[in-house]
Amino acid sequence: MSSTAWFTHDRFGMFVHWGLYSLAARHEWVQNREKLTDEQYRVYFDHFEPDKYDPRSWARAAKNAGMTYVVLTTKHHDGFCLWDSDLTDFKVTNTPYGKDLLGPFVEACREEGLKVGFYHSLIDWHHPAFPVDGTHPRRDDQEYIAAHQYADIAEYQLYLHGQVRELLTRFGTIDYLFFDFSYKGRKEWWGGKGPDDWDSPGLLEMVRELQPGILVNDRTGIPGDFITPEQYQPSGPMTRDGVPVVWEACQTLNGSWGYDRDNLDYKSPELLIRMLVDGVSKDGNLLLNVGPNGRGEIDPRAHEVLAELGRWMDRHERSIRGCGPAEFTPPADGRYTQRGNRLYLHLFSWPMNHVHLPGLAGRVRYAQLLDDASEIRVVHTDPRQTAQNTQMGALPEGTLTLKLPIRKPDTPVPVIELFLNTESPAAAETLPTD
Repeated sequence: MSSTAWFTHDRFGMFVHWGLYSLAARHEWVQNREKLTDEQYRVYFDHFEPDKYDPRSWARAAKNAGMTYVVLTTKHHDGFCLWDSDLTDFKVTNTPYGKDLLGPFVEACREEGLKVGFYHSLIDWHHPAFPVDGTHPRRDDQEYIAAHQYADIAEYQLYLHGQVRELLTRFGTIDYLFFDFSYKGRKEWWGGKGPDDWDSPGLLEMVRELQPGILVNDRTGIPGDFITPEQYQPSGPMTRDGVPVVWEACQTLNGSWGYDRDNLDYKSPELLIRMLVDGVSKDGNLLLNVGPNGRGEIDPRAHEVLAELGRWMDRHERSIRGCGPAEFTPPADGRYTQRGNRLYLHLFSWPMNHVHLPGLAGRVRYAQLLDDASEIRVVHTDPRQTAQNTQMGALPEGTLTLKLPIRKPDTPVPVIELFLNTESPAAAETLPTD
């Protein structure tokens, strides 16, 4: 297995879904959803001319948002390739644009100090040797199915492996590879395909031979270096057979991966920050997607969201980078992350006056708002004290109480940085008191 150290340290990356479907501008599965024939879909190939493509602007947007790696679709399920593959004519160099897109992307990421990832679909609706199944755009066309009844998955397998070999030998070091996806036995799709169809063991063996340091996901149908929950937040740290595993949630801004012009269901920056924090608190990463338009530009709405994420990360990066879960139980509407002796309390809602932290009495030597390094003071209560009028009652043993300003800091998710004692919990409390 490759080392996941950089991955679990960095925590936050950008996913980019881009291809012919960006011209349709109504979801990356448009060919499947509308059951388009190759001839109907060809109009996007014939008009693909992303004259505003500037991968450096993509890389800068990712970096400014606090992301440290970018993953681009090399080929999605429609089979269209963003590089000059020797194995197909269905590629960007045969469109009006006429130039490779992957090389400049890789170069731009490296110039910005970002790690490089490739997404590659195991599925290919365009390839004649890919057997029709329940995901295929022609799944209900009996005449088409009959004409392709002898499609040979073994022939397609050679094509799949050959293209992956091209991707991993032409563009230098690639840090990350996201295969998508295996679906054998899925009830909603008849004729589903899995590890035997892709020869997943042989595929992964080749990948690791060509790029020994690369991280590979789990979607070939056999275990990889990390697992990939999609469009949901896990309820806790993820496991396989009871053993903790490295994981990364892949999420969209608005429910679509590809450019979807009329989809206005954008998540708020605050929600996305919460999702990032929630994932790190459960020992996971966030891979957040953007879908550039047909001219190669990231949508202005996406840019606004990324900029807001960047403003938060600029002030609070150290509560994310290099952090993982903590052993302590956070208060309601809060999440802890931890790095060494620094514990970070992320407050999803702002309490009035006080926040109570179970199990932390005697464990904290100093507390501050991470945003501006302003001191947060502790409140001591008599363990025999009863609540009366303005007097707070006694709290459960071991509870640390912090006194907060009434006004919430001007940031979507405030963070309190707690410096833990390296001594035993019985050591004297050193926090300033009120």
